[in-house]
Amino acid sequence: MAMPKVLVLKPLPEEAKRIVRERCEMFEPQTFSPSREQALEWIADAEGLLTNDVRIDAELLNAATKLKVVSNQSVGYDNFDLAAMKERGIVGTHTPYVLDDTVADLAFALMLSAARRVPELDAQVKQGKWGQPGCGGEAHYGVDVHHATIGIVGMGRIGEAVARRAALGFGMKVLYNARSRKPAAEQAYGAEFRSLEPLLEQSDFVVLLAPYTPETARMIRAEHFARMKPTAVFVNASRGQLVDEPALVEALRSRRIFAAGLDVYEHEPAKAGNPLLALPNVVTLPHIGSATAKTRHQMAVTAANNLVGALLNDRPVHVVPELRKNGGGPAQ
Repeated sequence: MAMPKVLVLKPLPEEAKRIVRERCEMFEPQTFSPSREQALEWIADAEGLLTNDVRIDAELLNAATKLKVVSNQSVGYDNFDLAAMKERGIVGTHTPYVLDDTVADLAFALMLSAARRVPELDAQVKQGKWGQPGCGGEAHYGVDVHHATIGIVGMGRIGEAVARRAALGFGMKVLYNARSRKPAAEQAYGAEFRSLEPLLEQSDFVVLLAPYTPETARMIRAEHFARMKPTAVFVNASRGQLVDEPALVEALRSRRIFAAGLDVYEHEPAKAGNPLLALPNVVTLPHIGSATAKTRHQMAVTAANNLVGALLNDRPVHVVPELRKNGGGPAQ
């Protein structure tokens, strides 16, 4: 029996390549960032695709007449046109669980860095400004993280990992907003449910971890920043499209809020002219939430197993919730 042909548009470690090559005929191009036209050409004969950013829409699926499975090397899957995939019976998988703690670590790094102005003051030291007039004393003050109140918007697995760090590590009061109550988090971390507006008003730190959907697009806008404390720190480690970016710029520029820590932006990579990059009270990172060697390796291996398992039905795979048949789907 011929092995299924698969297209890999993401660099993989050798362990992940071996998983794919043992059961599939793998095509790995020299470039992992092809033009749209090139991707459509390559995918014509593929039964499986491993990627993390190629847009899976009707145009691609019309070109990929043999395609059965798309394996995303990411916990997010906003590159999936779920309706088009569902209409054609395409299985879509992702890589949950393996990156939860790593992203939670980064969310806390952004909180601490923004609250204590780490990049800003690091730059002052390196520029020889330490000890100069106007540099020192109150000019270096930040805000405390310990025993403050954190408001988590989007209480999924990563949100619960942040709550655990906040409550047990920093003695913080935990508020959260989610589509459903989280009794386990309430019991373990004393987390308290709030609707969005009260959460924003009561929190010293607002951490955005909601998934990107049409319903959550620009869910945080000017009226929401207006409800936050002037000492509040806003952290976004989910997707940039959840925030009205010009409103965030204005809130930071006018000191309506104290600071922000960002790993994501409305348009990525962030362009040099993005005003967020010129503001001293913003910590900016290049979308590195899961970027540790161990976690990215585990994600690649999970994506490879998802691809092979979904094609050959020989192992559990992580099907995205919206594409599970009858609300079930392969084992998690």
